[in-house]
Amino acid sequence: MIDEKYKETVYTDTNHYEYSTITHDENKVRIYTLKNGLKVFLAQNFDAPRIQTFIPVRTGSNNDPADNTGLAHYLEHMMFKGTSRLGTQNWEKEKVLIDQIASLYEEHKAEQDSEKKREIYKKIDEVSQEASQYAIANEYDKAISSLGASGTNAHTWFDETVYKNNIPNNELEKWLKIEKERFSEIVLRLFHTELESVYEEFNRAQDNDTRLVNYELMDALFPTHPNGQQTTLGKPEHLKNPSMKAIHKYFDEYYVPNNYAMVLVGDLNFEETIQLIDQYFGALPYKELPKKNAVVEQPITAIVKRTVKSPTTPRTQLAWRTDSYGTREAMLADIVANILSNRGEAGLLDLHINQTQKMLWAQAFSVGLKQYGYFSIVAVPKENQTLEEAKDMVLQEIELIKKGDFPDWMLPAIINDFKLQRMKGLETAEGLATTLYDTYIKGITWEQELNEMDEYASFTKEDVMDFANSFFKDNYVIVDKEKGVNDRLIRVENPGITPIKINRDAQSEFLKEILSDTTEDIKPEFIDYQKEIATDSLKGKKLSFVNNKYNDIAQLHFIFPFGSDNDRDLGISTQLLQYLGTDRLSPEDLKKEFFKIGISNDFKTTNHQLIISLSGLEENIEKGINLLQHWMQDVKPDQEIYNQFVGTVLENREAVKKDKTRIMTALTNYTKLGSISRFTDIISKEELENTNSVVFTDRMKKLYKYPYQIFFYGKSFENFKEYIGQYIEHESLEMPEAKQYPEPATGGNVHFINYDMVQMEMTQVGKGHEVNPLHFGKVNVFNEYFGRGLSSIVFQEIRESKSLAYSAYVSYSANSELKHPDYITTYIGTQPDKLMIAVDTLNELMDDLPEVPTQFENARNAALKQIASTRVTRNNIFFNTLRLKKLNIHHDFRKDIYEQIQGLKFEDIKQFYQAEIKPVHFNTAIIGKKENLNMEAVSKMGTFKEVSLKDIFGH
Repeated sequence: MIDEKYKETVYTDTNHYEYSTITHDENKVRIYTLKNGLKVFLAQNFDAPRIQTFIPVRTGSNNDPADNTGLAHYLEHMMFKGTSRLGTQNWEKEKVLIDQIASLYEEHKAEQDSEKKREIYKKIDEVSQEASQYAIANEYDKAISSLGASGTNAHTWFDETVYKNNIPNNELEKWLKIEKERFSEIVLRLFHTELESVYEEFNRAQDNDTRLVNYELMDALFPTHPNGQQTTLGKPEHLKNPSMKAIHKYFDEYYVPNNYAMVLVGDLNFEETIQLIDQYFGALPYKELPKKNAVVEQPITAIVKRTVKSPTTPRTQLAWRTDSYGTREAMLADIVANILSNRGEAGLLDLHINQTQKMLWAQAFSVGLKQYGYFSIVAVPKENQTLEEAKDMVLQEIELIKKGDFPDWMLPAIINDFKLQRMKGLETAEGLATTLYDTYIKGITWEQELNEMDEYASFTKEDVMDFANSFFKDNYVIVDKEKGVNDRLIRVENPGITPIKINRDAQSEFLKEILSDTTEDIKPEFIDYQKEIATDSLKGKKLSFVNNKYNDIAQLHFIFPFGSDNDRDLGISTQLLQYLGTDRLSPEDLKKEFFKIGISNDFKTTNHQLIISLSGLEENIEKGINLLQHWMQDVKPDQEIYNQFVGTVLENREAVKKDKTRIMTALTNYTKLGSISRFTDIISKEELENTNSVVFTDRMKKLYKYPYQIFFYGKSFENFKEYIGQYIEHESLEMPEAKQYPEPATGGNVHFINYDMVQMEMTQVGKGHEVNPLHFGKVNVFNEYFGRGLSSIVFQEIRESKSLAYSAYVSYSANSELKHPDYITTYIGTQPDKLMIAVDTLNELMDDLPEVPTQFENARNAALKQIASTRVTRNNIFFNTLRLKKLNIHHDFRKDIYEQIQGLKFEDIKQFYQAEIKPVHFNTAIIGKKENLNMEAVSKMGTFKEVSLKDIFGH
């Protein structure tokens, strides 16, 4: 039994609210429990005058009724539809029709005859049309965005449904008023159009390779428990036969104050905040929760093997079931996962498999759930290896742990890394708030969570070995993901709905109250970069410094003003370096030495810049520099390792060409820039195979002879300056000239890739005028108003009104560098039979910018509030100056944007649209099954060309 450092202490605040804190808690979290059982977690973070809010509900797909799977997730969607006061023009009339729709859905669910079901659905569609004339789409989002909220979203998982907003702190009371309203009751308005969106989400998931494997894995690991038997999205037959009655029952049972929490972290006053929360949420009634019988899984006593197929690269995944989160078994499983894979640094899989390139990739991880959990390893073999061989290789590494064949320093180094990652995680408002809600969901106290590190540190090497020997037997699940046709694709068909009215101009009385209830504005604060960034020079190098006010983690960045445009092979040279050692240290030893001192290194190559970074405790940064420079300057070329590296690179290139997401990225790039671009201009297979490794290592050895500057983020600039000089070389080389890539005109081309998938995805890309920073305020408001977000014109019309796509947007992207063009991008992901209707709808919207004055004002005010309540902090202070420099801007340009938005009228946006967007001609990229493509409709969009993977990837 360890002596617990963190202990709960109970206090009473000035308003007689009792709360608990934990001794030695650096974040000084206060935990209140209201009389109705509502838990409230409050903590202060003064980075910005904003508050990160989460409302975690202790329920998810594991509580779905067995005949209504997917219900918790669908309810999460419906929580954005409003109440009897929010989202309606006339509740009395709307309620009668919604009740009628609910009854029809019960008939529809009970009816077995398919023809009769269709007739009932037609009736549902009819009544839904009538009801929609009273509904106001997306009014929750209009209310919440009027506060200047960002990050508005929610998610559902096994045992949780979490509602998220980041709000300006002066809007706290209005936020509480809105959230109290939606947590008081649920109104299932616009139900069938949102159901269609959930169908689309289900269909998108069918094309997600990771979900395919995970569903099979969980089903085998948990043959009786909801963890494996009830997916978050639900079964297709249940999605097709929903019950509004069942959703209401679920809401009434689980959305009660004793089953959810309020988590607020930010610039807040403890006493005022808890009073306001009690004022709005304290009157909601406590309710006993439904009694649940615990589902106990029988032990897995033999290997359970499953196989799935999809077009992507083969891989295998093994998993062992563990005890629940926070238990001794779960913690030891977590330690073993980190002995095998510690962030790609010095784990056994990292060093013995990834570093030596014995496979394409292998990784271990553990997942702790409220009930049970699992330990898993994913292995991706090379083309000449079987899945069986991949499995055997990773099992060999587990055998090493059983024998204790891992270094003694590794366990304490892992615990130190845990502490470092926790320190990083808890320093931001969002990071702390996320950890708080996660502990609430899992039923762990904050005291237990804080003491966890000491529990981890108490485990010995013998504990780990004993655990490994008793835990890892032939008691695992293995899922082989083979390359082939996915014969399990299930498409939820479009039931056919008539577009509903969305009443853009209407406002409920509740929203009018929110909008008319004025709060004192937060004054924006714009940063004086010269004041915040200390500079000096040493041996001809510019040194910049920003003070870390938060913790002892420092960052050091060597910033070279050239990148892959100047040297095409710079990126691949830094990649090769990861596999090479020196005369003194092997590649594996280098990884170990970095991990021992808790310093991570990173090489990031972009078009115009290379940044080499070190991060870790400030006291160890100099050791990290010493190690880094020894590695780079004394790197030892090794042709055998290089040849293996080339093989890995070429196999990875082939693997990428099987991945839908990567294919769509390449296709979009090809559609935007044509065949000659940075994306396709890569070192060829022949060059790779015929080049000596010395060419790449020499590039690394000479790197510090080129121009660069140094940025240090930490506590002591003076101490840093005392030692950095000895690591600065004399500058003797000039940086190579940058290659210029074409930025061709767009218009009239349709590029298509055939891929076996349920949905179809389409992106249109149009080249605009050269970037003009004087437009940035207009760009900001245009995107908010028209193209992106839940209350944008595009989202409302395509998803809310017509249910044509789960995801659709229009985005104006300003270029990050002067003398280069802006681009306008549209995206639609939907069922093949709806794609062309969605395209036509989008074209109609873009043909003549819709004018909705209330929505424009909402977008404008939201943009102003977000800028006013945002602060530039930490290393962003410095990196912002690098970004602005590319636009020839040397001050905090947010001030100019804010002032432009203040005076912005809809006419200004319209003129911007007419001049900058309407004249743009688009190229189109489409991915999907060719047999589902409507060629007649596609031909109207431009000249059709089915392109090859070689065309778009350049290899």
